[in-house]
Amino acid sequence: MSNLQDLQQLAEKRRSIYALGDQLPVSNEEVVKLVEHALLHTPSSFNSQSARLVVLFGEDHNKLWDITEETLKAIVGDNEQFQATKDKIAGFRAGAGTVLFFEDKGVVRSMQEAAPLYADQFPIWAHQTNAMHQYVIWTALASLDIGANLQHYNPVIDQRVAEEWNIADDWELNAQMVFGSIEQPAGDKEFKPVEERMKVFGA
Repeated sequence: MSNLQDLQQLAEKRRSIYALGDQLPVSNEEVVKLVEHALLHTPSSFNSQSARLVVLFGEDHNKLWDITEETLKAIVGDNEQFQATKDKIAGFRAGAGTVLFFEDKGVVRSMQEAAPLYADQFPIWAHQTNAMHQYVIWTALASLDIGANLQHYNPVIDQRVAEEWNIADDWELNAQMVFGSIEQPAGDKEFKPVEERMKVFGA
């Protein structure tokens, strides 16, 4: 099988897995190495390297989802509507860990100062850089038969996350990727017609 076929199969394998367990098929150390590799080798605009990552396992992972539940409960109240959110968060807590994705706003500001002509674009490019890190890590986890899903409870949890893990003021939370053993595969995925989403000229 060619490297291209391998890559395409991994792209297909990477799905949103919501039924997660805490029994990883590899060690925590291997997951950390995977994340480190992505951090080093994922591209960024102007080589700004503005992405920042935090990996939580065990009790720290559980604490994140405790914080999320407590914060949301304080906002919406402990009512029937909140029960669905509570159940969803329990599913995240059942996983083995979470990767927190941040962008360093200090780096973005320095890039804006160095290249003022593109100043308004650097925040956009920083988010694109962060998205690439998310995709690379998500796909790499899939290659190890580790399931994951991506959540966005920022900005409501930002302050408590920063306090709990001593996060620098310039680190802005972008996303939370829960990962763990695959307890139930993803369902079928529907695709919109390619013809409506892609144009080719000059071929």
